Amino acid sequence: MNRGEAFDEYVQSRGRALLRFAYVLTGDAYLAEDIVQEVLARLHRRWSRISAMQHPEAYVRTAIVRQFVSWRRRRSSSEAVLAEVPEPAGAAEPQQHVLARDQMWRLLAGLPPAQRAVLVLRFYCDLPDDEIAGQLGCGVSTVRSQASRALGRMRIMLAEQGVGGDG
Repeated sequence: MNRGEAFDEYVQSRGRALLRFAYVLTGDAYLAEDIVQEVLARLHRRWSRISAMQHPEAYVRTAIVRQFVSWRRRRSSSEAVLAEVPEPAGAAEPQQHVLARDQMWRLLAGLPPAQRAVLVLRFYCDLPDDEIAGQLGCGVSTVRSQASRALGRMRIMLAEQGVGGDG
């Protein structure tokens, strides 16, 4: 199988998962598509070397996270971030779950990109701190401090909204 076929097969099998991952990072479907497309376009030239790695998926995710963190064309801070997570057809959610999900999106949207990336890698991808550090190109202590700051900021935002704070 040549490089193009192997790359096409990878994108076909993992493309939707990569888009979901980028969507969780960005909270914006269009930005997620842009980031994944840009990363995959850059990686296509080197796909034969990347696919030979022990964990090519981790390499691709690292590239997506780094592209997200360094993304220059951010939306204006005056725009509201509205996120709609695609749901399976016929899935009815209780209103409380929808409200909690919306609140989580707003909290994540209020974080700087690096802190948001740490939380997504930790809680969405369930990665340990040393793997997060490897993907972000920083030290484990930086990952822990970013996570601590992010969670602290989220607690403050919740308290400002009058939610929780009793424990």
